[in-house]
Amino acid sequence: MRVFLTGATGFIGSRILGELLADGHEVIGLTRSDAGAQELASAGALAHIATLDDPAGLAKGAENADAVIHTAFDHDFANFVANCEKDRRVIAALGAVLKGSERPLLITSGVGLGNPGNGEPAREDVFDTHHRNPRIASELAGQEQLEAGVNVGVVRLPQVHDTVKQGLISPYIAMARQKGVVAYIGQGANRWSAAHVSDVAKLYALALARAERGARYNAVAEEGIAIRDIVSVIAGGLGLPAVSLPQEETDRHFGWLALFAAADMAASSTLTRQKLGWTPTGPGLLGDLRNMNYAALPA
Repeated sequence: MRVFLTGATGFIGSRILGELLADGHEVIGLTRSDAGAQELASAGALAHIATLDDPAGLAKGAENADAVIHTAFDHDFANFVANCEKDRRVIAALGAVLKGSERPLLITSGVGLGNPGNGEPAREDVFDTHHRNPRIASELAGQEQLEAGVNVGVVRLPQVHDTVKQGLISPYIAMARQKGVVAYIGQGANRWSAAHVSDVAKLYALALARAERGARYNAVAEEGIAIRDIVSVIAGGLGLPAVSLPQEETDRHFGWLALFAAADMAASSTLTRQKLGWTPTGPGLLGDLRNMNYAALPA
């Protein structure tokens, strides 16, 4: 297939690119720059230069594609709500190109949107349409396109990691360095799910091959790791104290991260593994955090 891949030079997208090329697909990769286009060409892909701020221009990359995988996202979390709305517009523009065909559109969301609200891990067969995470805009946009006749599927991400990046944990580490303590709320019993970036890339490729209309997949290798365990490893790596804060200190200390700091984001991937035959084999989150070069982090 000819696949249009947004985020093709990014942390996850660049790994998906390798999986797609290895599977024999032709890939058109979205990039913002000539340097990105050269990177894609070196990898064996075509380039489509556009930005998330121009959904119509971006969507032109999908016009001659057999399928679309959308992973690009503006990770400026200081403007998280606005960037989620930007993603809604991009998904709508991509859907407009694919409407009336069976060409699949695979979009990206977060595992928290499958929270059943009873303390159990998030599931693929649950969609909390009233979830407070602004990233719900992406799934609502996908649902609108699905109801309009587009073949939409969703990959929900946990903390995606290697020894360089770890999802929300990367800005968490940067905040800890700035404040001089590695903080958590209460007993730190809330859990975050995780998966190695190589396993996540494989899942996208498997989901593309299945092309199931309306499917939701949780890219989860580890169902739930207690924040206190994550904090313990980070504190050791940074040489900083781990500090418990009361609930009322969450907003003051964490800022935009407060939405997630005390959240339980455990998630199951049982249905995903059954449907796709996906078996994660990459390193665990705590292992990657232990093996990270903290001295090489930017100041």
